[in-house]
Amino acid sequence: MRTISIIVAASLLAACEAPELAPQGESFGAATVWPVVYEQNFEAAGSLSDFAFTDANAWQWHQSGEEHGMKLLGGSKYKPPKRSPTSIALLKGLEFADFDLDVDLKQTGRNYGHRDLCLFFGFQSNAQYYYTHMATSPDQNAHNIFRVDNAPRTNIAPVAKNGIDWGKDVWHHIHLERRIKDGSVRIYWDDQTEPILAATDKTFDWGRIGFGSFDDSGIVANVVVRAPATRSSGKADNPFAR
Repeated sequence: MRTISIIVAASLLAACEAPELAPQGESFGAATVWPVVYEQNFEAAGSLSDFAFTDANAWQWHQSGEEHGMKLLGGSKYKPPKRSPTSIALLKGLEFADFDLDVDLKQTGRNYGHRDLCLFFGFQSNAQYYYTHMATSPDQNAHNIFRVDNAPRTNIAPVAKNGIDWGKDVWHHIHLERRIKDGSVRIYWDDQTEPILAATDKTFDWGRIGFGSFDDSGIVANVVVRAPATRSSGKADNPFAR
């Protein structure tokens, strides 16, 4: 994969000049493939500087042979203002409205019903954002899509019939699609053609994206974000700082 610096620099420049007029991508049938606006393969230890953390001590650069990533150790000391995830790595500098996110995730925690990793999007502040919680056993508090809006997290998707199996020492590919016009969110797991989670909500449009867990551990790798437009966040890089 390409390194991040050129992509982010170009994205920020374009965002400052005309965020609504970014290229529209190439069309393949009914689908649109937008340009890559952020890409990170974590091959360098300094790649973690792209992110703001709820608790930086809970994260570290990961390398094992040819494998690289951003490793969540768990045990975050962060206390959110409302009941919501404690471990978040939030991408600095850029906001997205419509976007497609691809990422590889490995869950490294113990096996239990709420064993999870999370993706964050539409992030406005540490008390206003969306996240998808991917877990073993579905209920209103696990394996769902959530909204945090100055209140404890609320699920915005129906309770799914089935959860997912993270396995042991297994990488999984996750694809997230967000469309603000109709408020849709769709989460795809590995090579499945139907989303494992889907919801509709228009509370937040533009916002930052991130990775993490409610309170578990795992590794994030091979991040690619495609979007028709980006803009500068125009906010403090670290909204979790006290």
